[in-house]
Amino acid sequence: MADRPAADDARYRDRLDRLRLIRSANIGPVTYRQLMARFGSAAAALEAIPALAARGGGRAPRLAAPDDIARELAAVERLGGRYLFLGNPAYPPLLAELESAPPVLILRGDTGLFARPAVAVVGARNASAAACRFARGLAQDLAAGGVAVVSGLARGIDTAAHVGALDGGTIAVVASGIDVVFPPENAALQEAVATRGLLVAEQPPGTEPRARHFPYRNRIIAGLSLGTVVVEAAPRSGSLITARLAAEAGRDVMAVPGSPVDPRAQGCNGLIRDGATLVQSAADIIETIRPIDARAVRAPAHEFAAQPLHADASDADRARITALLGPTAVPVDELIRQSGIVPAIVHTVLLELELAGRLERHAVARVSLA
Repeated sequence: MADRPAADDARYRDRLDRLRLIRSANIGPVTYRQLMARFGSAAAALEAIPALAARGGGRAPRLAAPDDIARELAAVERLGGRYLFLGNPAYPPLLAELESAPPVLILRGDTGLFARPAVAVVGARNASAAACRFARGLAQDLAAGGVAVVSGLARGIDTAAHVGALDGGTIAVVASGIDVVFPPENAALQEAVATRGLLVAEQPPGTEPRARHFPYRNRIIAGLSLGTVVVEAAPRSGSLITARLAAEAGRDVMAVPGSPVDPRAQGCNGLIRDGATLVQSAADIIETIRPIDARAVRAPAHEFAAQPLHADASDADRARITALLGPTAVPVDELIRQSGIVPAIVHTVLLELELAGRLERHAVARVSLA
């Protein structure tokens, strides 16, 4: 490090501090965003955490060790990957709209694909041969039309979508580290996407995919995309979770109809019954997303700047807000309404409780006691 320019040293320290914040206990995407907005830098946020957790009635969370983060940084560099942090102007603006946007993405491949309008194509792992062929052709036509095809590199429909769009532009979001292949038979495809398309991971290198990682991956797939297309899906499948997340983010949900006697089509047919757009071709999809296509090229997010909230909570505020919480998740807006306390103070108390390990955050801006 002695020969490293001072500017590079500063950038390295900033990346190390950001990753320490992200990898520390009790700090999820919402908390990371709030800490960065409040303190302006990861270093300042790390310093403030013990006092915030104490006010929340608990011990400070275990902070990630600098040596562990240095090893992660070296591993990503060795793998040919790069980091993209929330707040960087290059961060995908549609994904940044999510309250739970990942604080960091680890990437291999062509980041220029983030500038294209994108559509997610997802579906059953045990998909029929006919559905896989249809998904492959659909993805090929979308990519030829300048649309990046996003999927999760799973068996079945995901694999077919990536293969179809490989020459035109595809983004694969994995539930593991960028160096871990799942399923194993997609090793060659994952490498092809990383060299000819774009491979995206939220988890650090070496992370094996676990069940809890897949919903996190699904939110990235939905968040990157103007709309999500489901091609074959059983009820209560992961593909329907992606569709739900897309709807919650205000994106289009589309489905390809199937035979009512095929269980693999029940999820798609149910989506259509509940209001999803029926699509049968790439032209249908492009026509559906065109009215909101401009969102993909709007002004990007910018780096965080310190925003002093002047919202220090009193003990009475903390007691009132905590008394309204319980094991059942409640919308934050409802806490604000029932407590009669200004939003900045409510958010401050929730931040303190989360850092103390006493609060759990749920989808759609809901919280409960842990």
